[in-house]
Amino acid sequence: MRQTTVIVLASGRGERFVASGGTGSKLQALLRGRPVLEHTLDAVKASGLAWHVEGAGHPGMGDSIAAGVCATQDSAAWLILPGDLPLVSPQSLRLVAEAAQQHAVVLPSHQGVRGHPVAFRAECREDLLALDGAEGAAAVVRQWSALGQVMRLELDDPGIVTDIDTVADLARAEALLNARSA
Repeated sequence: MRQTTVIVLASGRGERFVASGGTGSKLQALLRGRPVLEHTLDAVKASGLAWHVEGAGHPGMGDSIAAGVCATQDSAAWLILPGDLPLVSPQSLRLVAEAAQQHAVVLPSHQGVRGHPVAFRAECREDLLALDGAEGAAAVVRQWSALGQVMRLELDDPGIVTDIDTVADLARAEALLNARSA
């Protein structure tokens, strides 16, 4: 039986993070003493879904997505998850995967703000494999939206919109983690 695979995108350059005063890779920046990417991978592993890390240093997000889909071509669906979302919950990953069983594309949001992971079912495979450049999969979403095949899924998880692009984002994520623990 084919499975849904979470593709964790981990090859970005993190230029905004460095420009904001960060040093090195934002995915290796410490959040509660552990790298951001480790937090993201913990959630992915806890979801029980198959997963693949795409960290080969591709020139753009589209290239990374295409490479990840190529590496896992026989999946029933893919959840595209940037590695800089350390607070995403395993439950959110499972809910998006479940919705992808019924819809070609699933766009999660939190309080009306679009987040990740975005899910694509197998019928999107060729479109995803053709991606390149910095835009990511926006063109694929537009194409399937025009066909009425996109589901918007509201989730009660601020982790799906808490990405780490700057040092201030890292501080906000730390505060959210501390609030969860309290």
